[in-house]
Order: sequence, then C-alpha cells, then structure tokens
Amino acid sequence: MLIGIDVGGTTTDAVLIDEGKVIKTSKVPTDHDHLLECLMGALDEVVREVPTDKIERVVLSTTLITNLIAEGKADPVALIMEPGPGMNPENLALEGEVRIVRGAIDYRGREIQPLDEDQVEKAAAAISEGGYRKVAVVSKFGQRNHFHEERMREIVLRTNPEIQVEMGHQASGRLNFPRRAATTMLKAAAQDKYREFAEQIAEAVSKRNIAAPIYILKADGGTLPLETSVEHPVETIFSGPAASTMGVLALTPPDQTSVVVDIGGTTTDLALILNGVPLISSEGARVDSQLTHIRAFAVKSVALGGDSRVRAAGDEVTLGPERAGPAFCLGGPEPTPTDAMRLLNLISIGERALAEEAMENLGRDLGCSAGEAAQKVVDAAVEILIGEIEAIFLAWELEPAYRVWEILQKEKIRPQNVVGVGGGSLGLVPLVAERLGAEGIIPEDAAVANAIGAAVARPTLTLTFRADTDRGFYTVAEDGTTGEIRDKKFGQKEAEALAKRLIVERAERMGISEYASEAEVTSSEVFNMVRGWSTSGRILDVSMQIPAGLIPEWTGGGRR
Repeated sequence: MLIGIDVGGTTTDAVLIDEGKVIKTSKVPTDHDHLLECLMGALDEVVREVPTDKIERVVLSTTLITNLIAEGKADPVALIMEPGPGMNPENLALEGEVRIVRGAIDYRGREIQPLDEDQVEKAAAAISEGGYRKVAVVSKFGQRNHFHEERMREIVLRTNPEIQVEMGHQASGRLNFPRRAATTMLKAAAQDKYREFAEQIAEAVSKRNIAAPIYILKADGGTLPLETSVEHPVETIFSGPAASTMGVLALTPPDQTSVVVDIGGTTTDLALILNGVPLISSEGARVDSQLTHIRAFAVKSVALGGDSRVRAAGDEVTLGPERAGPAFCLGGPEPTPTDAMRLLNLISIGERALAEEAMENLGRDLGCSAGEAAQKVVDAAVEILIGEIEAIFLAWELEPAYRVWEILQKEKIRPQNVVGVGGGSLGLVPLVAERLGAEGIIPEDAAVANAIGAAVARPTLTLTFRADTDRGFYTVAEDGTTGEIRDKKFGQKEAEALAKRLIVERAERMGISEYASEAEVTSSEVFNMVRGWSTSGRILDVSMQIPAGLIPEWTGGGRR
C-alpha cells in the first residue's frame, strides 16, 4: 500500500493506494501554523482500520519551506562573497548582510588572485557582532576549486565557532554565481527548521506503527528519502505545483501533451507536459525576486481559486487576489467563484440555496439577477485563466525543451489537452479548454490528484560532470565533488562512463539506488584545448539524469 499526502493552500489531501488503485481518500483543512497536525490528520483518516504493516511507502508534499520564506520566518543569513574581476556585486541585488572580499578563482579552477584573509576575518567579526549565526561563503568559481570557500569557512569558524557556515560548492556546483549565492543562502536559512520538521514527521509516523520509508516530493517532481532531504531542504520548495503535475501524469494516458490547470481554493497552478514529460524550467526556481539553482518544473501560480473574494465593480466583477474563506455555499462569509459554479450547476458541492443567496447579494450590487451575476463570475474566471495560459506560453516557448518539442512537431501547435485537477477544475476547465480549442479532461479523483502525484512519483537525480584533462581533474556540479584524471587520452566515452558511475554512487548515498539504472545522458560535449599549434587537452561536459516519472506500482488509477 502507498500513501500520498499533499498540503494545499486550503486543504491537506491524502490518498491510500493498493495494487495500483486508489482505495481511500481524505481531506482536512490546512492550518499553515500547524502543518504537522494537518499532515497527521489526513494520514489518520486514510489508515484507519488499515493494517499498518501493509504500508510500503509514504510520500509528503509540504509547503513548509515555501511558507518559511514567504512569511519571513527563515533564519537570517549573512553572505561573504568573492566575486572576482568582471562583476559588480551591487548588481546582484542579494538581500541581507553581504560582505565582499578580494580574491579570485578562474573558470578552470586556477587561483588568479589570492584570497584576502584579513578581509574575511574582518567580515566574519562584523557579521558575528551583528548577531548572525548563519553565514554563506561563496566564491565565483568555487565549484571548480574549493580552496577559497574552505579557507573562508575556516576563518569564520575561528572567529566564532558557534556560527553555522554553508559553502557555495556544497549547495550547488552549477555555473551562474548569483544563483549559487542565492541557493546557498536559502539552504542555510531553512535547514534547521526543516530538520526539526523532518524529525517531528518521522516521530509522528513511527508512533502510528508505520515502519514504511518516508519520502518528500521535490520541485522537479521527484522524491527524496526524508532523512536525505534534510541536506537538501530547498529542493522541497514549490512541491505543490510538482504534485499536481505528477498527478496529471499519473491520471492521463502516457505520452500526452497537456496544459495542467490545478485550481485550488486560493490559487491556480499552471504547468505543461510535453509528450509525457513535464517541462523543467531552465532558469531554476524563482524565490521571491531571485533565481536559484533549485531544479523545478516550469510552473506559474495565479491568484485565483474557488474561494477567491468576489466584488462588484460597476456592472462587472473582480476576483481575488485574496481568499474570502470557505465559499458561501459551504458556510463561508462572502460570494466566491465556487458559489457561482454551484448555482450554474457546474459543480455539485455545497448548498445550492446558499449559493443562490450569495449570487443574489452580488447581483444587487451589479444590478442583475443571481443567475446573471453567477455567469459574470464564471466568465471573469475563465478570462483570467485564458489570459494567464496564453501569457505563460510565451515563457514556455523560450524553454529549450519546448523548442525541441516544436521542431519535432514540424509545425507550431498548442497542446492537445487541458487537464483540470483540484476542487474548482470541474466547473472551469471544460470552458477554458473549449476557448483554447483543446480537449478538456477532468480525471477521476481529480480533487486529490496532488496527493496521488506525490504517492506515485519516483526519485529524480541530476549530475553535471566536467573534466579538464589538461589540469587532470573533474568536478560534479551538484555537490562540488572533485577527483583526479590521470589519463591524458581521457575522452567522451570515458567521461560518460565515469559520469554514469558517479550518478549511481550519488543515488546510493541518497538512498534511491533502485532507480539508478535508469540514468540517461542528456547532453555530452567535448572541447579541445590548443596550446601553441597542438592540442594540449580536452574539456568534457556530460549531463545525466534520472528523470521524473511514475513508480511501476502505479497502474493508472481508477477506484475499486
């Protein structure tokens, strides 16, 4: 038996899956100040009268990291950065205490300017006096040579041994210095609170006599063992949109191309699946105004949901962006899109008489009947969604994976499906699909698709390998691992083989070795280096991944 739990903005949903079928579901209201209680409340509903020794896997999609950052509750972090030549640090717009120090490593990992250790010591002293207990140290090409970052860490700890120091090459080894700095700061800011949360989850599940492994859903639709995720807390940000995308992947036929429209109570998340493969953002996740190296689906959240506040504006209506609370037809205080859809018989939840009362109240402000007011609300919601989908296609079309897909289609076309999940999808998605000239699909169990997506998502992993045969070393971008290369004839075939071995080893360390055999090369390039009139070595770049997908236990859904 498999369990999936998704913390949404309005409700926390759980599903129990047995032999590839959904056999039980639950929904509890989400209280963002008490996420553990919400998760365990949803879990208790689906495991009631179920032998706990039959449970094989528990997967959680949580908003903890998202909420910590959005609400400003993450720990404050100072940054000591070594930008080197050719970069104006003032243009990076990084928040918080930022100290700049002299020194430089070049793109091949060679020291071209010694680290100014006196500057680092003064920066560390000032940061300590400012009350900071967490520091990120990041060098521009620190992923190619760790020495300056490691030395900065030593100096900070010598100044104040109680400070927690996070090095940039261990948070991310990918190129793009500003994103690596932002990712390192986020990791340091969230790690302690996330570790505490993970320990509470493990303890609460254990008290329920569930011995099954616990996994956390990541922003790229993959899973990580709970204990491993503590070292990668920011990868769990935006797991809600990832859960809905994986849910659609699970509930629709394979190899389909679909726009995902997840309409919750507070927001709507939009994503794209191309020929059965969710579209990954090439830029990484955007947290507030900063881009990061967090691998994530290309998604957009729209401030429109079934519980959005509805107001009259002359003879038209405005929706959101804030949530009014539960719909009026469900005992809430104000008219919402849910009330409009209920009155028009687009959905069946809630009391129709209360929905009619809500629309009559709105109609008085608009100078029209309850039915006309309801139609205005639904039309406005559809227009917002159409506009957002058309706008995000402009962003999607810039993604390399989308461009490849378009070339393979040999013509510019839009995806064939608009797939709706979430509570409000039944009333709006068919109307949106019709306007877009696509097929509207509302899968069975659409209301708990996010929890299904979490339950059946398999682990993902990426590895970016770079070898410099002239200098005789290689690096792994994701965690800053380095090693020696002694064979000057080391070529593309050897690079791909070594990258494959390294991703298998990394998967074993992270507790996901069962899927390591599915690792695939996504790109492989060789650059000859010339000194004088002859080739002096090669730079080889290989990217590998265990891609997002579904565990083999899932057979396509459907209720018993």
